[in-house]
Amino acid sequence: MRKGLALAVGLYLVAGGGLAQHSGKPYADGKLFVSSEQRVFTGKALQAIAFPLGGIGTGTISLGGRGDLRDWEIFNHPGKGKDLPYSFFALWTEVEGGGSVTKVLERELFPPYSSGGFGSPADQVSGLPRLREARFRGEYSFAWIDFQDPDLPVQVSLEAWNPLVPLNAKDSGIPAILLTWRLANLSGKPVCYALASTLFNPIGTDGYDFGSSRLGQNLNEFVDAGTFRGLRLSSRRLEPEDPAYGTMALATTWRSVTAQTHWYRGGWWDGVHLFWDDFSADGDITPVTEAEPSPQGKSDVGVLVLKGSLEPGESVALPLILAWHFPTRVNTWNWQPEVKGKPVRNWYATQWQDAWDVVSYVVENLPRLEQQTRRFHDALFGSTLPWYVLEAVSSQLSTLRTNTCWRAEDGTFFAFEGCSNTSGCCPMNCTHVWNYEQTLAFLFPELERSMREVDFLHNLREDGSMAFRTLVPLGPYLWDLKPAADGQMGTILKAYREWKLSGDTDWLRKIWPGVVKALEYAWTAENAWDADRDGVMEGEQHNTFDIEFYGPNPMTGTLYLAALRAASEMAAALGDAGRAREYEALARKGGERLDRLLWNGEYYEQKVTVPADAELPEHLRTPGQEDFPKYQIGSGCLSDQLQGEWWVRVVGLSGFLPKAHVREALKSVFTFNWQRELRNYPNVERVFGLNDEPGLLNCTWPRGGKPKLPLVYASEVWTGVEYEVAALMLYEGLVREGLSVVRGVAERYDGLRRNPWDQEECGHHYARALSSWSLLLALSGYHLDAVEGRMAFAPVLRQNRFRCFWSSAEAWGTYEQRPGQGTAELRVLWGEQRLRSLALGWQKSAPRRVNVSVNGEVVPARVSGTAGGFVLDFPEEVRIPEGEALLVELEF
Repeated sequence: MRKGLALAVGLYLVAGGGLAQHSGKPYADGKLFVSSEQRVFTGKALQAIAFPLGGIGTGTISLGGRGDLRDWEIFNHPGKGKDLPYSFFALWTEVEGGGSVTKVLERELFPPYSSGGFGSPADQVSGLPRLREARFRGEYSFAWIDFQDPDLPVQVSLEAWNPLVPLNAKDSGIPAILLTWRLANLSGKPVCYALASTLFNPIGTDGYDFGSSRLGQNLNEFVDAGTFRGLRLSSRRLEPEDPAYGTMALATTWRSVTAQTHWYRGGWWDGVHLFWDDFSADGDITPVTEAEPSPQGKSDVGVLVLKGSLEPGESVALPLILAWHFPTRVNTWNWQPEVKGKPVRNWYATQWQDAWDVVSYVVENLPRLEQQTRRFHDALFGSTLPWYVLEAVSSQLSTLRTNTCWRAEDGTFFAFEGCSNTSGCCPMNCTHVWNYEQTLAFLFPELERSMREVDFLHNLREDGSMAFRTLVPLGPYLWDLKPAADGQMGTILKAYREWKLSGDTDWLRKIWPGVVKALEYAWTAENAWDADRDGVMEGEQHNTFDIEFYGPNPMTGTLYLAALRAASEMAAALGDAGRAREYEALARKGGERLDRLLWNGEYYEQKVTVPADAELPEHLRTPGQEDFPKYQIGSGCLSDQLQGEWWVRVVGLSGFLPKAHVREALKSVFTFNWQRELRNYPNVERVFGLNDEPGLLNCTWPRGGKPKLPLVYASEVWTGVEYEVAALMLYEGLVREGLSVVRGVAERYDGLRRNPWDQEECGHHYARALSSWSLLLALSGYHLDAVEGRMAFAPVLRQNRFRCFWSSAEAWGTYEQRPGQGTAELRVLWGEQRLRSLALGWQKSAPRRVNVSVNGEVVPARVSGTAGGFVLDFPEEVRIPEGEALLVELEF
């Protein structure tokens, strides 16, 4: 049976008040170190669920926990709460010899039922009969809902998804969702059924107001293309140059279909009234197939009805495809005159002519798209990692599909920090927020590399400073603000990551001059961050907390050291031996100095200093302490104090601070900043956790000395930082602490309080939370150096039977180890993986004997022991093709 259609023993069921059956505070080992099915949401815990479905850069429509389609965000901007009128699914059934039942295929509405003084909204058909209960399960990019209703003679379930195939950006960027309604006859008698799908034509409204006066001349056409048929929606009033211009389509491969291109055009609620009565009478509707544009100021609702019958015990799957195509977005997010109001064409509009073309592509390629998407799903969710880790890793994938992210006509990837309800928030490609993201880099590295090219080939000024936001469309102008110290150092680390993941040294050579300028700006600028070139940043440092740090601090300080170490390796690879030695020496010197300056015995703190030759601006002076700048850390314990150490673990570099101090600092972060309950912790800032919820505070002052006006956002909890810090804890062996932090996020995002597929910070679907991919990297110990052909795994959980997903720039698949049986398997499910060595961290000495094979063919290998396992070196490059596996058999 499909995993989404049944509950199994041990499921994390979120119900009623939204509390988990097997949650606990504090979290016991038995709750942390287990794998299980993903949790199922039901009852009140469905209220916040909105599962975004769409392609990368296309916008999304969300599937609500009740089964409703909500938040129609396909019009090139966010649209929270923008629900399309009269667009729903309904089911008619009739048992042989009995009566008929007609219901909207949604769970019953939750109170409060009235808002705005006019009752529940009529255009959402709130008063029509619905189903009694629903159980929602999401494993991105698949969602399943099982409905329960005592009046129906059939069991009803829904599967909704969109193609998602790592390394295949085109097929993962299709502007469509696929819905399959499944009916199973449990009545013992034959049942006739009819599934109705209604869709309002909103084209011309821009998606802000669906009752817009810009409606009129909207056209719904019924078209039978042979392999599929359905409704094609357009507008005859709009020209292709109009930003509101676009098309939509509702189609099916089901053959027994009745269609209406429009309801009766009357007043009041005449159209929906007549449709419902007609459909409820016998499960059919009066066909209306002529294409007639709507009157001025109005639009139409089209309908498809899929019909059939079921014998006792039979089941059926009824497929629908909903596609859209809105080619042009307009820059409404910038005030700068060079770009404000400028149109930008979407990349997906270069791939498909219109929404009908999208449907045609999906239908033609559906077997492949579904097979590869399910293959990725099964590889990821077949992992032995705890359910809440998999939820953190997978749920944030949805952010790549939302209006946080998009692609320009040439394919370049751009992104906001997040989304407000109706517009993008904090444009564009913000270097310091996107410092945390790892998901895109590991699943769609070509898109990530396009961001690096913007960073180093466009946003870099002649003096080496980098615009930390991007003006779009690109042109001879840059964002005119001071550079961000953390963001600029982070782009260097990201360049190193992209190089190592791709193995493309020619690409690195192209951006290398920019990398050098960006790094050396730290000591060559007029107001340099490291003016004395001692490896420690002391100058004014703008950063992700939207303030300036004054004096040495661990966050930007460790990022600087990590960037130096990464740049040293890149320089060596490109033959620049002088810079390689210089950068490495500065990293070592800086690490020693930073540790001496900032280590207080428990954690790293900030030494607040204002350069003697700098005058503190009036607006940054603390009242009553005129010589002390506002918003500093001082003696505080910053959760994010070791961001640079997290980065070197992710990309496989060595650290630069004493390991004992790093570990102790992480223990202090957990002790002082991790709150089991937030109810007694005062917070006058933005609130992302409260009452009995757990969370990791951004900064606390356990040793006293809290500034009068402390670090902005100190009392907030950010999931992106929580995932990053948790991953570093896992890397450093603090497994229980790291997992507790991740589990705490799941407690806050439980379907009742918040939506797991929308983690907020400065807006919805916030990019910082894409740091969650590093949890998979940390727990699996996965590293890849494609330049050298080296891959490594060193799991920290369930080592005796471990399984996980992995990806490179050329392939992806699964890794599984069973030390008790002396076997390890690296399987390729997409692409072809090349290797020259494989390191396995089994915490054992080198084996006495090793056999390596690919598809039964013996692979010569040399084995050597390491402190944490052993390494297999292959004298000749090994190629593992799609569908094959490299099998390692060992004897100790």
